[in-house]
Amino acid sequence: MELDSKYLLLLDNYVAFLKYEKNYSNDTIKSYYTDIYEYFKYVGIYHKNYLKMKYDDIKNYLMYLDKNNDSNSTIARKISSLRSFYRYLMNEQLIDYNPFLSIKLPKKEKKLPRFFQYNELEELFAVPDLQTPLGQRDRLILEMLYATGVRVSELVNIKVSDISNREIKILGKGNKERIARFGDYADEILHLYLQDGYKKLNKYNSPYLFLNKNYRELSDRGIRKILDSIISKTAIDKKISPHMIRHSFATHLLNEGCDLLSVQQLLGHESLSATSIYTHVTNDRIKDIYYKTHPRAKK
Repeated sequence: MELDSKYLLLLDNYVAFLKYEKNYSNDTIKSYYTDIYEYFKYVGIYHKNYLKMKYDDIKNYLMYLDKNNDSNSTIARKISSLRSFYRYLMNEQLIDYNPFLSIKLPKKEKKLPRFFQYNELEELFAVPDLQTPLGQRDRLILEMLYATGVRVSELVNIKVSDISNREIKILGKGNKERIARFGDYADEILHLYLQDGYKKLNKYNSPYLFLNKNYRELSDRGIRKILDSIISKTAIDKKISPHMIRHSFATHLLNEGCDLLSVQQLLGHESLSATSIYTHVTNDRIKDIYYKTHPRAKK
């Protein structure tokens, strides 16, 4: 079902507001757009007036989402998107009541982050052929993801000029800057790539660090394809994603004794609660340390 032009115009105006007034990232804006677009489709199917939605109408919408088997976390995200959208409508004086304010967010399912063991990461690192430009690039992608814990959207936007003295200036969510650091392994591959593979791939003088086989900037999707190809050449029976390597980065730091606040800053999380999911993963490690080190933990 295609949306009426009045809905599309309103969506375009809202996107402009999020981009220029709220300074939201492109990923966040895309998520808002998708949620509201789907909501407008629902409104059209059930012949509702989005400007006159009441509490019961919203409850029916939530039941519709539930029947579609949306997870609690997805429903919570959509409610948040629409709550913000209706706040915008109020500010524009199109409505005088936000029906989503009275809706409670469903409890999110607690999903522990999936991560790689270090020996599995070493198996991944061994796959790329360092004799080729693309192999050097692929190895650097793995090294940088694991060394810095950056998001894939942050990785593809790294420019060579952002890197200095083993530090990278990262533009994160909400256009907030932070510094990511990397060590010997990543530095060695970076040096090899810049001196060899990057020069061969950078035919159009791109400022970006990671380029594809067509000599253009790599996309998020391109990174995921590369990782899928790498893991298919190993014996590891796991699906891979850039975020899984980010999870490995955080989990391994905590297992080695790094404090939660430092991990939060390294990941670029706004709140400590977002980082606290990793404490569940490290509980077994903490339990092991306790029984090995507490004087009266065992006889």
